Amino acid sequence: MGISFPDPQTSFRRRTTVPPPTPLVLSVPHAGIATTGFEGVLAPTLDVRADADLLVDALYGVEAMSSDAEAQRAKMPSVYVAASLSRFICDMNRHPDDVSAAAVPEHPAPRNADGRGFVWAITTTGAPALVRPLTLAEWDARRAAHAAYHAAIGQALGRARDRFGFAVLLDGHSMPSVGRSGHSDPGRARAEIVPGDRDGTSCSPAISALVKDHFLSRGYSVAFNDPYKGGFITASHGQPADSIHAIQVEVRRDLYMDERAFTRRTPGFERLAQALRELVALLADWRPG
Repeated sequence: MGISFPDPQTSFRRRTTVPPPTPLVLSVPHAGIATTGFEGVLAPTLDVRADADLLVDALYGVEAMSSDAEAQRAKMPSVYVAASLSRFICDMNRHPDDVSAAAVPEHPAPRNADGRGFVWAITTTGAPALVRPLTLAEWDARRAAHAAYHAAIGQALGRARDRFGFAVLLDGHSMPSVGRSGHSDPGRARAEIVPGDRDGTSCSPAISALVKDHFLSRGYSVAFNDPYKGGFITASHGQPADSIHAIQVEVRRDLYMDERAFTRRTPGFERLAQALRELVALLADWRPG
């Protein structure tokens, strides 16, 4: 008898309003920390909170909303897709083939060399994340969760474009305040807000300008595409030529939480949440020139 895995549809939460009230879709791929049904291969010393974008869903109001009407009144995202699974199970912002040969030995064409891809074998501090490699069946189960997540995003964006003639995807993330050993900028302090538009290719320049101006006007330091340009989500869904725009927004974790204790920091959390929810309202009202 084969091993059974959780239903891919349980790997994320979503809110869908039909027809969509705005062109905006929110994605939060890394706030989840669930491992149920997949935890058998994880290292017992692994704390899945360490590389999670903890509380980003709450910053955007995803956790607080009980109805679409309430979301509209509070200017919260009416349509969102938010991963429940930990990125240590599968990273929704990576290509499913972005795995190392050590992590998935049976994979026919592994692409990853650093151990932090679709399946994370190590953390950004170099600690082990797995006790053993994954079988092909275990990789397939993770790939199914990834496919379901992206299908939900694609469906939401398609509905928005059908109604408004265009759609906007906001991909919400958080980042350590200082680059870690597994990052491209180890030891370097980062800007407070890092929007990523794939060097201007994933969305209209007007959207990038709106995002930059918004955060600067709220007193945050901003650095576009440094050190994050946007990952698989932004690259695969952001197709401005097809009237679908995507922008990734990274917020520095020390703005809203204690990075060691994984707890909210007041009043930083409230200030940043207000800025992000204002951004949601601005993008929901944005129209191509």
